[in-house]
Amino acid sequence: MKKTVLLVAFLLFTIVNVFAQESKEIIIENSDFIDMNQNEIPGAIVFTGNVRVLHNGVKINCNKAYHFKDEKYIKAFGNVIINQGDSIFMSSRYAEYDGKIELAFATGDVMLRSPESTLSTDTIYFDKKNQQASYNSYGTIHNKENTLKSKSGRYYVDQKKYKFTTAVTVTNPQSTIKTNNLDFYENSGHAYVFGPSTITSKENVIYTENGFYDTKNDVGKLSKNSKITYDNKIIEGDDLFYDQKKNYSRGINNVKITDTVNKVIATGHFAELYRNLETKKDSMVLTKKALVKTLVEKDTMFMHGKKIIVSGPPTDRVIRAFNNVRFYKTDMSGKCDSLHSSTKNELTQLIGKPVLWNNENQMTGDVMHLIGNNETEKLDSLKVLNNAFIIQKDSLSKNGFNQMKGQNLFGRFEENKLKEVDIIKNAESIYYIYNDKNEFVGIRKSVCSRINLEMNDNKIETMTGYKDAESNIYPETEFPENARKLRGFTWRGDERILSKENIFPEEELAIDAKVQIDAKKKAIESDKPMEIQKETLEYDEKNPKPKDKTLKKQ
Repeated sequence: MKKTVLLVAFLLFTIVNVFAQESKEIIIENSDFIDMNQNEIPGAIVFTGNVRVLHNGVKINCNKAYHFKDEKYIKAFGNVIINQGDSIFMSSRYAEYDGKIELAFATGDVMLRSPESTLSTDTIYFDKKNQQASYNSYGTIHNKENTLKSKSGRYYVDQKKYKFTTAVTVTNPQSTIKTNNLDFYENSGHAYVFGPSTITSKENVIYTENGFYDTKNDVGKLSKNSKITYDNKIIEGDDLFYDQKKNYSRGINNVKITDTVNKVIATGHFAELYRNLETKKDSMVLTKKALVKTLVEKDTMFMHGKKIIVSGPPTDRVIRAFNNVRFYKTDMSGKCDSLHSSTKNELTQLIGKPVLWNNENQMTGDVMHLIGNNETEKLDSLKVLNNAFIIQKDSLSKNGFNQMKGQNLFGRFEENKLKEVDIIKNAESIYYIYNDKNEFVGIRKSVCSRINLEMNDNKIETMTGYKDAESNIYPETEFPENARKLRGFTWRGDERILSKENIFPEEELAIDAKVQIDAKKKAIESDKPMEIQKETLEYDEKNPKPKDKTLKKQ
């Protein structure tokens, strides 16, 4: 009999509880005093002292509460605490709770706590059905790594995510983020900014209009109108990645690096940069339409190579370029397989089939050295080592070429123009001679140990042969066509780079065309909603850098 009674009692208790849960009635679990005199508060029962309220997983503790039973509504006063399991804990001086729509309103020294952070503000709305808390009264959030402030924001309980809007500032020991739109994930410490935003640290200042920042690991990815500024360098590009701890940055597509100290601008579609804060030996590698622009004597030198590496401090900057190197300035251009240039000794070496055009003079040899002057910051001299050859197309004859060759060539510049040239050892020349009236006289062929040329306005003014000189002048009819070119003669005038626009070979232009098409597509993508944009900003935490190990940290 007793077992039957106990079973019935248990079933009745279960049914009552299920019914109570299904009806979602507000339950007053405890109160020291109850006042049911509705004359004071029409429609409400007043509970005072250690009040505990339950409703559908929400618990409310307070000093005093008005319970509007018919409306399923609670007004809570004094030391109000609202919590939902272990996910939400909210305290305030005053709160209201609507059981019909499961919406809480709290005001007065409000603090919203989650396991990862604490939000302090004046007023919070908590939507239990949608598991969202929002505020519009300036709030401050603290977690282990960051302090976040904004005028308004929203917290998504299930995602452990904050969405901030208007006057947002994120501060941690490493950096400060300022923006008007930011999504922040508590667990990972990941922040996504949208619209004009800055990230400032001791080492640099970052600007972006669409970016990702890992506040725990100090790495970021930027993807719209972005630039990184540090020391005297500005890095820009369609996609920028940086690792603050490793002092590493990477740019992809339409990358531009401006060095205001060295007066250098580097561009390309892929770039990597390493910084060494102790030695100041920064390093940079450029590929995919790589170009370095340097200010030289109020003129700009443009240099291209499939790969360009720039390293060292300003006083000892080294530039290395590889594979189909081409360079151009208004009075000089050239090509070679590879190039090495040092600011310390003002020496630029052209290696591998080098050719140099100085105005109308074409010079070739096995190796070329261009030497500058550190004091005047001007081009001083030229060395062509082994198989030196200088050719100048004769301006008056149809197919004539003035030519000089020898083992080595040494040239001296004035105002970027060849002023004097010495051709040393086994020197030979063919030269077209005219009188003062520009009437053709003949073709002079000379052989000697050394030839000295004095130039004026890029033209040969005098030519003198030294030691064992043999020289003959031939009428044009007596000098065969096939004898008018010295052994080793190669005219490369069709390769001459005549403008900065044709410094790139066709394969590099093809890469650029594809990049620009992709950039237009990306611009369209950037107009999509923020949640879709965020997906493009994710990065691989295990392998945030490319596999290319070409450039080592110096």
